[in-house]
Amino acid sequence: MRYIEPHGHMVSRVTDDYVNMVTAGCAAVCEPAFWAGFDRSSPDGFFDYFKQLTEYEPKRAAKFGLPHYCWLCINPKESEDVRLAEEVIALIPQFLNAPGVLGIGEIGLNKNSRNELKVLEMHIDLAARHDQLILVHTPHLEDKWKGTKLILDALKNDRRVKPERVIVDHVEEHTVKLVLDAGHWGGMTLYPESKCTAARAIDILDTMGTDRLWMNSACDWGVSVPLAVPYAALEMRKRGYTPGQIDQFVFGNPARFMSQTAKFKMPE
Repeated sequence: MRYIEPHGHMVSRVTDDYVNMVTAGCAAVCEPAFWAGFDRSSPDGFFDYFKQLTEYEPKRAAKFGLPHYCWLCINPKESEDVRLAEEVIALIPQFLNAPGVLGIGEIGLNKNSRNELKVLEMHIDLAARHDQLILVHTPHLEDKWKGTKLILDALKNDRRVKPERVIVDHVEEHTVKLVLDAGHWGGMTLYPESKCTAARAIDILDTMGTDRLWMNSACDWGVSVPLAVPYAALEMRKRGYTPGQIDQFVFGNPARFMSQTAKFKMPE
């Protein structure tokens, strides 16, 4: 089989993960900017991180024949300091012409605070001014529905945003319809302890269909599984999805969304 990992935080993974992903059929990996597990104290830390995402990590992936793409932002978990966020967002345009940068992400909300919402709007403005795709993080647990509503309203309020150029990630059973009805794409994150299990993700596909949805592992430094997407493909096979349907979902769908930017090259 072949698949695309559309959301993997590879800077926090070991080299063996690249080997295992390529062996399992991974044809491309896409890495949104995220929280490092601690709050960075200055824009300089983000500058170095953006260099890592746009220069070093693509070279590390290329050693295994794996195309690497990325998204840039200051993560919602570090958005309470609006002044810092302004300084970090001001750094981003100089990186947007790097060949592997697909857009702005993963932006969004964490605790649904006023400052997070202000920084989200700044990111949306940045994406609109530079005609970038958008990848959105939605909050965890009990605040997900409220946070998803706030995010969708913020996107709708900026008329420059084209809904089909936005992927809203970490959707679950109670938020996926909101996202799809707004015209956006939805991402299901496969985690062993939170978000979606493979079985729950396939339940959502059974209910909602496979159009404008994708699955990702969001593998990072926490409890996560870099091969979650091919494992979930096996669950699809058990449920009766054909090889063609599985290929279209785990490879074709992310390729279709990301091909909205010319920087994404269809894997051979």
